[in-house]
Amino acid sequence: MEYSQEMILRSPSGYCMPFEERDGEVEMTKGYGKQTDPETGKESFHHGVDFRAPHYLLSAVASGTVSGIGNDAAHGAYQVIRYGDYEVTYRHLSNILAGYGETVTAGQTVAVSGDLLHMETRYKGEEFDPIEFLTMIYGNIRSVERRKGPNGGTDFTGLEEGFRTRYDADADEIEELMLRFFPAYLKDLGSGAYRLPKRTEQSLRNMLMMASARNYFFEAIPSMENPMGLGRRSVPLAARVQNLLLEDFLGYLAVMHRTYLSTWDDGVKKKP
Repeated sequence: MEYSQEMILRSPSGYCMPFEERDGEVEMTKGYGKQTDPETGKESFHHGVDFRAPHYLLSAVASGTVSGIGNDAAHGAYQVIRYGDYEVTYRHLSNILAGYGETVTAGQTVAVSGDLLHMETRYKGEEFDPIEFLTMIYGNIRSVERRKGPNGGTDFTGLEEGFRTRYDADADEIEELMLRFFPAYLKDLGSGAYRLPKRTEQSLRNMLMMASARNYFFEAIPSMENPMGLGRRSVPLAARVQNLLLEDFLGYLAVMHRTYLSTWDDGVKKKP
């Protein structure tokens, strides 16, 4: 499946993971794709993901509609919920709590698993790995939390977990500066009161061209937290972009507000 930004799931009621972990992480017992039987060596294709989640309450992951309920010999009772262009199927259920045609919201309890949970996902009818879908849902949850911020406002930290930058030692101070000055930074950029230096603009352009040429974009299913679908290969490039953007924000503070990091000495402050 080729990913695109249009695949980001939108949900008026927010987002939720399918189940809450009780004691430690829930174990995935069988992944998606080709499987080889350790005893017979016979190959088969597993069309979903199995979790050891005995008799867990299962939740709707977003705003959706129950589009199917049934029972089959291989997987027992099952429930299908449609979320926009996505369909998520829970199998091996011991109880179904949301009936066919019922509208559901994120976090609503819709079923109870049996001894295990088998989960399948489709996008516009095409099957894909459920772990990719759950990664998107988790990213959307984080994105909503970031937008709310610690006091219900907008979170402008600009420091993404997982990226190492040359400013990591000053992360707390930079976060405070962003909370104070980031709205003004965006406003001055938009009005032209502050212009991005040509060197910074060209560097950013070159980085994005390199990322496109190396197919870094949409390596993974996109989410609100990761709208370009960046994967592990793109982390070094993303860190370089992060450095560049932080550098420009700090340069803006120096030029427009005569504000500097406390760790900067007079020699750094005097540089153009």
